[in-house]
Amino acid sequence: MENGPATQGDGKDPSSFLGQIIGNPVTVKLNSGVVYKGELQSVDGYMNIALEKAEEYIDGAKRRTYGDAFVRGNNVMYVSAD
Repeated sequence: MENGPATQGDGKDPSSFLGQIIGNPVTVKLNSGVVYKGELQSVDGYMNIALEKAEEYIDGAKRRTYGDAFVRGNNVMYVSAD
């Protein structure tokens, strides 16, 4: 996040950040190192993420393009607004 790392005591909620960027381009990095870039369509309380116009990158190289992609939340390392 642009304002620095959030700590538990400062009242910042990642779900409110994600709610504000729905419809915008994001980068989603998985624990495996795979990166997805696309337009954020939805996110739920489990960090399950739906993307449109998604592209998959492995080791920095574009591997696949998807119309829609669904990422299971327990695989997500981070979500970044582009």
